[in-house]
Amino acid sequence: MHVFYTPDIDSDQYVLNDEESRHCVKVLRLIIGAQVFLIDGKGGLYKAEIISETKRNVGLRVLESTKEYQKRNHHLHIAVAPTKNIDRIEWFLEKATEIGIDEITPIICDRSERRVVKEDRLNKVITAAVKQSLQAYHPVLNPQINLSDFLNTPNDSNKMIAHCISEASRQYIDQVALPKQRYTILIGPEGDFTPDEIALALQFGYKPLTLGNTRLRTETAALEACFEVNYINR
Repeated sequence: MHVFYTPDIDSDQYVLNDEESRHCVKVLRLIIGAQVFLIDGKGGLYKAEIISETKRNVGLRVLESTKEYQKRNHHLHIAVAPTKNIDRIEWFLEKATEIGIDEITPIICDRSERRVVKEDRLNKVITAAVKQSLQAYHPVLNPQINLSDFLNTPNDSNKMIAHCISEASRQYIDQVALPKQRYTILIGPEGDFTPDEIALALQFGYKPLTLGNTRLRTETAALEACFEVNYINR
């Protein structure tokens, strides 16, 4: 059954926005009487029926609330430097949403090759992944921020920074993270964090992290961290 994202649903009737209506009518060619799923990104999953349709407005009637999901037993926030090839960070957002992530912040570092991201585009990638995987909660995409400003933001989670300086003392995620916690993990740009950035993060209480012996691309490292945290909390 087809799925639509309806973040502001608050009654038993709902009208899809222009973009979702066009997708419903022109792409999926759904007609009056067709049944669909609605996800509000806040834990609600609904079954609904199309009761009216035009190219710009599709009206729905909620038939039942099939499930009200509980929040996950942990909170994962990954702050990652956007890649030069934006397709790679979009791939990470899609896969991380499918696996399970709560919050993402694009961070700008000294060696960042991309310093501007289109948040609307990235949010669309996340929303599509939410719908595809029937996730109950929509991950939060925060505005991009400089690493130093991010480090200065109050944060009471279990904080970790993944980097590739082999001489440094680093631990694996399962050595520093227990289940059912709030986690914040920093993932640097293609050229890694600078030594000064790592030192600054350690001053703010971030624990040095290794993701293995191989050198990973930024988006792969971020997804590996996402997978490991979810594995710990399985």
